[in-house]
Parts: sequence; structure tokens; C-alpha cells
Amino acid sequence: MPSRKKTSMFLAGFLTSVGSFVLVCTSLGTQDWVSSRIAFTELSAGNASGGYVSLTYGLFEGKSQTIYDSGLGKPESTFQVLKGASGTGSAEIVHILIIVLLVAGLFCSLLSSGITCYNSVSNPYQTFFGPIGVYAWNVLNGTFILLALILGVVNTDLNKFPERLIKENFKSETTFNQQINYGYSFWLLLVIIVFNAATIVIIYFYHHARYSERREQQRPMENAPKDVILF
Repeated sequence: MPSRKKTSMFLAGFLTSVGSFVLVCTSLGTQDWVSSRIAFTELSAGNASGGYVSLTYGLFEGKSQTIYDSGLGKPESTFQVLKGASGTGSAEIVHILIIVLLVAGLFCSLLSSGITCYNSVSNPYQTFFGPIGVYAWNVLNGTFILLALILGVVNTDLNKFPERLIKENFKSETTFNQQINYGYSFWLLLVIIVFNAATIVIIYFYHHARYSERREQQRPMENAPKDVILF
């Protein structure tokens, strides 16, 4: 059976790993990744009319509403992001890659949760089921999430993904003045990275303390007290 110290430290690591898992699920499942307001000028029969499109979307679903300068507008509607991204070229590929990275991060969080929980109730013989396994899965998870974070910014700001999503609905307009805000679904990625780091730090402290104890128990005999009689 593991010591009380090991149980408490790995339970703390289990909680941060579960927190990472829950946040990845939340980021994947919620629809507040990016909010954008895109102004447009629409040419129709030689006349120009303008307005803006209010767009909010997650990784799989979003909603949009069009408001014209005249005060008229279209009711808010929902759309499938992957379907709307079809034909956007590199933007579509990057968006799919972000989803793949987050799913990989979800898998890493699940494995980290399993290993930390297992160590809180037992002493596994296999090295990879101990602290090394926790380090490996959390480093991988943090790397996947960081890449998804960077690609999210690249796709939104450089590839102008929000603008590309609405172009299918406005064949004759020129869009401009794209205003972008990142929602909580996006910023949760930073919290996930913090949770990964917290798990590593917690297990490292236990691992380092355990290593120091073993070194202390294996001190050379010349450091023993002088009054010890050796037979």
C-alpha cells in the first residue's frame, strides 16, 4: 500500500488531471470560441447597401445574425462550422487540425487521470505507470493544447476564418473591418496548460522528496557516527 504522503500527492495530481480533462471537454463542446463582427458592403442591381454580420462559433457549431444599415435584418440562425468551412482551403485544414489536437489532449488527460488515481491506491512496478508516465502524458497534453492555441490565433487572424465562414451567404459583398474577440472556450486552453503544469509540479515534489529520502538512507558508511562499532 502507498504511504499517506504518496496517496495525498497523487490524489492532488488526479484532481488537476481530471480538471484538465473536463476543461478540454468544455472547450470542445461549447460554442464561444470566437465572436466576430464583420462589416460588409453588398452590391445589388447597381445599388450598394451595407451592414454587419454578428458571428459567434465554437469548433462544431455557431450562430450568426445579419443587420443592415437600414435597420432591417435576418433572424439569428445556427450553422455547422465544419460544413461552413468546406471549401475554405487551408482554413478548413487548420480548423480540423485544432480539433484533432484537442482530442489528443483529451486522451492524454484521461491517461494522466488514470495513472495518478492508480498510484494513489497502489505501488506499480512498471516505471511508466509511475511519475514518469505522469510527466510524459502531461507534457504531451500541454504541447497539443499549446499548438491548438497557436493555430486558433493563426486561423482566426491570418486566415480570416470568421470572414470565410460568412462569404457563402454573401456572394456579392465586400467584407471589411473584421472585429474579433476570443471567447471563454478559447481561453480555457490556457487554463488547461496551467493544470498540466500543476500536475507535473505536484508529482515532481513527491518524486524529488522520495528520491532525497532514499539517498539519505543510502549514505556511505564513512558518514556514520564515530562511536559506531563495526564488526
